[in-house]
Amino acid sequence: MEFATWLTLFAACWAISLSPGAGAVAAMSAGLSHGFKRGYFMTFGLILGILTQVLFVSAGLGALIAASETAFAVIKWAGVAYLIWLGVQQWRAPAKPMAAASDDGGAPVTRRQLVLRGWGINAVNPKGTVFLLAVVPQFLDLSAPMGPQYLVIAGTLGFTDLVVMGGYTALAARVLAALKSAHHIRVMNRVFGSLFVVAGVLLASFKPHS
Repeated sequence: MEFATWLTLFAACWAISLSPGAGAVAAMSAGLSHGFKRGYFMTFGLILGILTQVLFVSAGLGALIAASETAFAVIKWAGVAYLIWLGVQQWRAPAKPMAAASDDGGAPVTRRQLVLRGWGINAVNPKGTVFLLAVVPQFLDLSAPMGPQYLVIAGTLGFTDLVVMGGYTALAARVLAALKSAHHIRVMNRVFGSLFVVAGVLLASFKPHS
C-alpha cells in the first residue's frame, strides 16, 4: 500500500472510530461502571471484534453475508438481541460508588468478561461487515498481495480505536468520579442502558446496500 493511500485510510479510520455507535456507548459504559483501568479492557474486546470483521471480509464471508438475506438476517438479529441485552444489564446495574465498582476484589464483571462483551458488540454487527465491504476495496491494490494490505487496514483500524475508545472510557470514568450520589449513578446507568437499546433498534432497521 502506497503511503499516500495509507494516509487517506488513516484519516478515514479516525472518522470511523470517532463516529457515535455501539462501540462508543460500550466504551463509555465500561468507564462509567468500572473506571478507566478496568473499563479499558472493553476496548481490547472492541478491537478484537473489528479484527474479526476484517478477517471475515478478507476471507470472503462478508460478501456471502451481504449477498444472502438469510445469513444477514441471522447475524443482524443476533446483534440486535445482544445490544438490547447489554442495555437491560446496564439499566439494572447496581448504583455503586466509584471505589466499589473498580475494586479488583469485588467487581461483578471480570476483565475477561469485558473483553468478550466488547468482542461481541463489534463482531456480531452486520452493519460493520457491509461497511467494511464498501470501504476496504477503495484502499486495495488488486495487483499486489492481499494479505499484507488487509493487515495494514486491520492494524490502522485497531490503532485508531485503541486511542478513541480509550478517550471515551476515560471521559466516562471522570464523569463517574464526579458523581456524588447513588441516584446520579443510577441515572447514568439508565442513560447508557437506553443508548444500548437505541443502538439495537437502529441496527434492527439497518438494511444492506441502503
